[in-house]
Amino acid sequence: MRSRSALHFVIIIGIANFFADFTYEGARGIIGPFLGSLGASAAIVGFVAGFGELMGYGLRSVSGYFADKSHRHWAFAFVGYVVNMLAVPALALTGRWPPAAGLVVAERVGRGVRKPTVEAMLSYAGRSIGAGWVFGLNEALDQAGATIGPLLMALVLYLNAGYRTAFSVLLIPALFCLAILVAARLLHPRPHELEEGAGHTLATTNLTRSYWIYLAAGALIAAGFADFALIGFHFHKAKTIPENLIPVSYAVAMASSAVASIPLGRLFDRFGPNISLFAFLISAASAPLAFLGGSISALIGMILWGIGMSAQGSLLQAMLTGVIPPQKRSTAFGLFDTGYGIAWFIGSATMGLLYEKSILAVAAFSVILQLAALPILLVANKKRSTV
Repeated sequence: MRSRSALHFVIIIGIANFFADFTYEGARGIIGPFLGSLGASAAIVGFVAGFGELMGYGLRSVSGYFADKSHRHWAFAFVGYVVNMLAVPALALTGRWPPAAGLVVAERVGRGVRKPTVEAMLSYAGRSIGAGWVFGLNEALDQAGATIGPLLMALVLYLNAGYRTAFSVLLIPALFCLAILVAARLLHPRPHELEEGAGHTLATTNLTRSYWIYLAAGALIAAGFADFALIGFHFHKAKTIPENLIPVSYAVAMASSAVASIPLGRLFDRFGPNISLFAFLISAASAPLAFLGGSISALIGMILWGIGMSAQGSLLQAMLTGVIPPQKRSTAFGLFDTGYGIAWFIGSATMGLLYEKSILAVAAFSVILQLAALPILLVANKKRSTV
């Protein structure tokens, strides 16, 4: 009975996240040119995007801590989702770039507020149906929405409807997301009870050594993982892929992420956390293919990049679930995401600077950092098995 309830909870949250990713990933592909159409410079667009990500990741440790402290996990989830969702269609109402930039940052902040709490609530289902299955299924639904959203925006623009119409259309999936979240709250008011009686393996309330080792590995993976903004910039500059197909290449990556998520989660539950070593090894090959090859190589690189996104969105959380005390799930997920986001920001900035000097250096930087994470993951996995 508990396993059925756990699966039901994961599916309903996954559907909410499908519409959430549909909304904000759909907007992500057109925010840059939209800000440009309002008079923002390239420097402003880059700063807004980077600052939004930094704020979104930085707030996760704060929101996660207070969610655990107050035990009001659903409240934090609702506040985060409402800001995350409604900031996107509100862009249709802006006529100048400063308020539009504020909404772009607000969308990232909303996601930062709700993300650690939602990850914690999902983790409670992992005891009965498998952490890999929980996060793999959720990631698959996430990335399915992230695939369809950009494609819909490409269609809207292809029909010459304009940016404001595109953002207005995204109000529909945003409202669907919030409605499903209300249903999830009514059907599962106490998600932590999904884990009761399953026998916690962690008696301590302190964060374990394995957790901090995972954080170090995650920071290396994040710093070495090329952001699509830089990849898309390269595709455009090098004419690797036609300009109108660059958003489609992003959709291909999201689709490969969606397809890979469930098998990776299932393999994790069956063979253990070392399956992550294989997934991140594949991910490390994405940068050379995307930056150094032609169109076919770039397409293969985006598929591998999507698999890397899938591994980051499912396997890392599954591994963390086994080493985090239940009482500190939101705090620990939030702290991990903050460290991960800061490392991503530093790595992305570094690769941006390297790109001006040498494209080969960008690919080498990406590969070296991601490969350096593998032995650290192996150490964490060994310590995890002794917890």
